[in-house]
Amino acid sequence: MAESAAKRESDGDKEALNQGIKKMKSDPGNGAEAAGEPGGTNILSAFQTSAVLSDSAREKNIFLHGKISSQDAVVILEKTPIREDVVEELLRASTLKLEMKNDIYSTYRLQAPAHLNEIKTTVVCPATEKHVKKYQRQESFLVEETAEDYRSITLPYIEKQRFSVQWVLNILEKKAEAERIVFEDPDPDVGFVLLPDFKWDQKQVDDLYLIAIVHQRDIKSLRDLTSDHLPLLQNVFRKGKDAILQRYKLPACKLRVYLHYQPSYYHLHVHFTRLGYEAPGCGVERAHLLADVIQNLQNHPEHYKTRTLYFPLRADDGLLQNFKEAQRL
Repeated sequence: MAESAAKRESDGDKEALNQGIKKMKSDPGNGAEAAGEPGGTNILSAFQTSAVLSDSAREKNIFLHGKISSQDAVVILEKTPIREDVVEELLRASTLKLEMKNDIYSTYRLQAPAHLNEIKTTVVCPATEKHVKKYQRQESFLVEETAEDYRSITLPYIEKQRFSVQWVLNILEKKAEAERIVFEDPDPDVGFVLLPDFKWDQKQVDDLYLIAIVHQRDIKSLRDLTSDHLPLLQNVFRKGKDAILQRYKLPACKLRVYLHYQPSYYHLHVHFTRLGYEAPGCGVERAHLLADVIQNLQNHPEHYKTRTLYFPLRADDGLLQNFKEAQRL
């Protein structure tokens, strides 16, 4: 499914990236060393740009397609937020170059010290054609999906594609990212793990973003939810907010807690972001507040199995083509 560009990569992405890094580390001609990289290897020194997939002046990021050691790669560069705790040092230790002055107004180029001028970088290597299209700027379409559409179009597409969620199972089984888990309820029926989303650098709470991944493995999305899942949803809602309050001192009234439909991967997960942070995918065309989901299921046990849902799909999405072929778009 389509997702905003900075989102968590799939297990296949991670496996591929690890393999790519191992390959490049074993290549003596792979470029200069860089401080802070495991083994002193700067994998970007071998990156050759072939195209800019998309960029955003507002979000201060750019998505590049190219090659690393003959392998296709996608590199995502994102400016990190300015943190309140470094403002004084930023003003004191930076250099200024005057660009324009007119009466009370003046503009400057500020050159910050290197440690205050970081760029968050995500690498997908080797990247498939699917990855390239995922990050490419494309037109989007709003799809109207009835309950029958889900059964006859969407569900067969999901089952045919067999989207991998192995990386999710690796987290639940503590095979990966165990050190990143903020909170866990291990109960197999109502339990979940809570951990930071990769979009959040965890250096400030202004753009706080965590994901709760449930232990139950047979819930693909919002469409599968019934009143039988209310204990699970209420547990995630309550304990997720409590964990964030204890860890980050952010009260529930400052949180946006929601599910995506369509989701980016088919294993039930809940998004926790700070209210006021315009997180990718938090718009009304895709996000469903967990509080509303709980109330809807309390009022109608099979609300999401029967109602019409709306969601955006990008132009290259295979599901969009299926809706077109069924003359539903």
